[in-house]
Amino acid sequence: MPGRTRTFFSRNRSVFSLGLVALMISSLGDLLAGATLGFMTNTLELLPGLMILIPPAIGMRGNIFGALGSRLGTAMHIGTFEVSFRPRSILRQNMESSLLLTLIMSLLMGVLAKVVAEAFGVPSISMQDFVFISVLGGVLAGLVLFVINVIVAKTGFERNWDVDNISAPLITAAGDIITLPMLFLAAIIVLDAPSLLIDAFFVIIVVATIALTAMMFRKGEKEVRRVIRQSFPVLTLCVVLDIVAGLTIDHQLESLVALPALLVLIPPFLEDANALGGILTSRFSTQLHMGQMKPGALPGETARENFAIIYVFALWVFTLVGVSSYAVAWIMGLGSPPLWDIVVLTLLAGLITVTFLNIVAYYVAVATYRLNLDPDDHSIPLTSSAVDMIGSFALIGVILLMGLG
Repeated sequence: MPGRTRTFFSRNRSVFSLGLVALMISSLGDLLAGATLGFMTNTLELLPGLMILIPPAIGMRGNIFGALGSRLGTAMHIGTFEVSFRPRSILRQNMESSLLLTLIMSLLMGVLAKVVAEAFGVPSISMQDFVFISVLGGVLAGLVLFVINVIVAKTGFERNWDVDNISAPLITAAGDIITLPMLFLAAIIVLDAPSLLIDAFFVIIVVATIALTAMMFRKGEKEVRRVIRQSFPVLTLCVVLDIVAGLTIDHQLESLVALPALLVLIPPFLEDANALGGILTSRFSTQLHMGQMKPGALPGETARENFAIIYVFALWVFTLVGVSSYAVAWIMGLGSPPLWDIVVLTLLAGLITVTFLNIVAYYVAVATYRLNLDPDDHSIPLTSSAVDMIGSFALIGVILLMGLG
């Protein structure tokens, strides 16, 4: 057994060396998002229902741009990637599809957040306010994330890195760091702006989104149309799952606001789980494309080894989330449970989430592959949103079990 363990770690040395560094950057970066959320307690109280929008908003950045990173990683492995923005190039087509999806899904998120709030009787802001915050925050964050994605892909390509092991954690962290402040900015504008301006923005966004989508399907490149056509149904399901996660957290908002350290750990906890899912699904997608993993009814040896890699990452990353969330809350002077309680909370909820993640990621990748769909376009978004929902249930459940909420 010791020999097999040594073989496992030596065989996956590059995975652990790159992945652990990327996950550390992701964890520390996500703390900035957590600090932003802890700082937003007054805004959350002034804009009822806004918490419903936060998980889908930050999750969608990872869904769209994580899938972008996975597609670019696959292109590198099969030799079609090049650093060029000329028409019909891989980067150009991915830029167009990702930014248009950002606009479409941000509009849809705002509308669905209001619909779900009304359906569940949750007091909330108007649909126009939801759409303004979602679209403005989402588009601004999307532009920055595309640039970061290109930098990661270009650097990995030039240095011959396996970007499957670094893209998802880095993009996930960047998505959190950028998206929450952008949403916060948009929320502040909503609080101060006249309602007529918000209503005009709503009409302009609806018209612009319909016009750009129609133009893309008439004149856009085939690959752009394929990505949008295949991604839209999946991302819509993802929005619904993430809104369920938002509702779960919103129902406990009063107790979370009482101990803001628990708010601080929500973004790093959920997004580190997503980063682990991104690593796993990116590896599955590449291994399926290259014939290194068979899409069997039960996970084979290659899949089980990937599961073990994710568990090793999880033990490290969720301990770090607990310790660093406590430290940030202490520095900011926010109310917090004891350090030991936070570490136990993040480890227990994290391992529950990762167990479900392994199962979901494998069968989503296999199902999409067998249906002749591109796992790069489906695995990360579906797995990510399922992890958001499962992670929210696990986190809130363990908080209640430990008597912290």
